Amino acid sequence: MKTIYKVKNQKNSRFIIIAGIVSLIAYITVLLFPSKEPLPCLPTAEKAAKIMKKSIFFVSDYCKKKNIKIDEKIDPNHTGLIGPEYTPLVTTLGNLEAKRTTTNPVFAGLLVHLLQKAGVVPGDTIAVGCSGSFPALMIAILSAARAMSIHPVVIISLGASSYGATNVDFNLLHIYKLLLDKNVFDVPPAAVSLGGEADIGKNFDPLVKEKLIKQIQKSGVNFLYEPDLRRNVIKRMKIYTNNFSGNRISAFVNAGGSQANLGTSNLVLKLKPGLNRKISIPPEKDRGVIFEMAIRKIPIIHLLFIKGLVTKYGIPWDPVQISGNFNKITYSFCFKTNNLFFWIAGIYFFLLILIFIAGYKNKINILSK
Repeated sequence: MKTIYKVKNQKNSRFIIIAGIVSLIAYITVLLFPSKEPLPCLPTAEKAAKIMKKSIFFVSDYCKKKNIKIDEKIDPNHTGLIGPEYTPLVTTLGNLEAKRTTTNPVFAGLLVHLLQKAGVVPGDTIAVGCSGSFPALMIAILSAARAMSIHPVVIISLGASSYGATNVDFNLLHIYKLLLDKNVFDVPPAAVSLGGEADIGKNFDPLVKEKLIKQIQKSGVNFLYEPDLRRNVIKRMKIYTNNFSGNRISAFVNAGGSQANLGTSNLVLKLKPGLNRKISIPPEKDRGVIFEMAIRKIPIIHLLFIKGLVTKYGIPWDPVQISGNFNKITYSFCFKTNNLFFWIAGIYFFLLILIFIAGYKNKINILSK
């Protein structure tokens, strides 16, 4: 009888070990291949994507007509939104693949999803801060705002990381004005700063800086020139809160790495790509606009870590070349969740059931002997 129980315990232990190994493999697989966040198929997202695609067509066409060089090696889709790596406007190093990824019109659809997730509804007002680093993201935000019938209060800065709107003669303000002239958008920027060091272009060549200042003054847009971070942030907050619509700000969207928006605290590195509702607040002297908005319980949509953003939502990384013709680019405004998790869970429980059945049959066989 002792021999039977010994064999039975050995068999049970074997099945427990097998079940444990299966559980461990399933756990590791889920960690390595996380499911992506599902995005609903929204007609508004499709509308926003179409507006963005139309905008990029106008930018591309303008570059061709005005002989603004488009380097096919870095901008194979001829979007006109990928600038040179090094120019007098470059403030930091940028990732070329990230810049190209944001030219996908699907980003406008993503912005619709993020804004709706933040609770923004038609008629609301949002605050927007864009540097020249990601001109395509500025277009995506404005496209989403127009498609959703919301009011964007936009402050832009002209400094850019490499491969952004780095052409001095075709910078972010030029791109914005072009799309206003084409009636794609109807809300001009609320203010513009030079960007770069201290947000006043300290690191710019003096002649380039003078040229940019003349451009801003000629545009008639409010020129924001304040080297002190705290005073700069206060001025920006006044522009946002005293907006033309008179509405409370429903969300703040940041695109790029403007110091005035990010501040100088390392806590900004803890921000997730996409929607943030609760974030840690640094001391007042280190706060950028993001933190001032967060103090007021305003949802933050942070667009900077592009790789993390596209991984989360299943957007293609670095779109392939489309024969130099942007009109041939196709996009999907309907994001679907990765079903891998459900497959893993199904296989896991199926294997556990098989192990249980095998163990149960083995138990009967031992007792019958």
